[in-house]
Amino acid sequence: MSLDKYYTLGRSGLRVSRLSLGTMTFGDDWGWGAAEDTARAMFDRYLDAGGNFIDTADLYTEGTSETMLGKFIEQAGARDRVVLATKFSYNAQPGNPNAGGNGRKNILRAVEGSLRRLRTDYIDLYLLHTWDRVTPAEEVVRTLDDLVRAGKIRHAGLSDAPAWYAARAQTFAEAHALSPLVNLQLEYSLAERHIEHEFVPLGQQLGMGITAWSPLAMGLLSGKYRPGEAGGEGEGRLAKVTAAPGFERFTERNWRIVAALEQVAKQAGKPMAQVALNWVATQPGIASVIVGATKLAQLDANLAALDFELPAELRARLDAASAPERPFPYYMFADAQQTRLHGGVAVGDKPAGYAPPVFVDAVPARAVQAAR
Repeated sequence: MSLDKYYTLGRSGLRVSRLSLGTMTFGDDWGWGAAEDTARAMFDRYLDAGGNFIDTADLYTEGTSETMLGKFIEQAGARDRVVLATKFSYNAQPGNPNAGGNGRKNILRAVEGSLRRLRTDYIDLYLLHTWDRVTPAEEVVRTLDDLVRAGKIRHAGLSDAPAWYAARAQTFAEAHALSPLVNLQLEYSLAERHIEHEFVPLGQQLGMGITAWSPLAMGLLSGKYRPGEAGGEGEGRLAKVTAAPGFERFTERNWRIVAALEQVAKQAGKPMAQVALNWVATQPGIASVIVGATKLAQLDANLAALDFELPAELRARLDAASAPERPFPYYMFADAQQTRLHGGVAVGDKPAGYAPPVFVDAVPARAVQAAR
């Protein structure tokens, strides 16, 4: 079990582990997290395995996650080693609209709180947590660029925002020579593959590596849930939140995916969770996969997810079982339509290495991207 292979994140020189330690479970403030001693053991185990990419947010366990991480990193003397990512967006003061959202006022407020709780003077990767439907992309990008120039953050990115908004933000940054966004943090799993339509090509074209959250579909793909009279049965967080809008996971389609995953995992001789994580981590455009746990044994199992290669035949079975529907306009881009577009002549992307690399001052203009 080793995480000593790293990808550069998007079009940047920031090197990150292919598995990121998610710390939404650090602290029991929400009723299902990990106490401090367990959280510390998971933090130590992740670093011992060679991991360097740690994800948190000011929202997680009401700030306890950031507070614990700050303490752990300081005690371990690991600040220069770890790539520390945190997020802003969610309101910290009910009744005060400017203590949340993605406007400049809240970003500047939120970053100071995160720096204080994390016991550091800089954040490696600072992310907009969730689109607020209000703030212009230009305001967000300008503010993040100011934070980079002030030395309070090193890189920036977006989480849970529309593809058109991410594209607007990145192209604005490019047009005005502002710090580019290097990361998109998005939900992705065998049960949730919609990012393949827009976000994966967006990240590959505009230089934003994708980090995948909920790669086990909130535990659905771990094997601890089964169909039941109420939709699903099992012990875990998912049973508590699946009724919330947007978090429904106990569906007929998902049970078909679980059944296919169980068969593939049995044939591969690996736990279901490891196979599901391996599939996500080796998909195009994915820089890193966020793994979280409430128990050390869970984390140990997850960290072994990259210790094997999934055979092509088994991967194909998972692809087929989980294939998402093609909404408009994507069904218009199928092979049959492309054949008519090109007059029956095979026309595709240029082969790898077709164009010579562009060099600036003897350094490649584009860093090796996170995508496969």
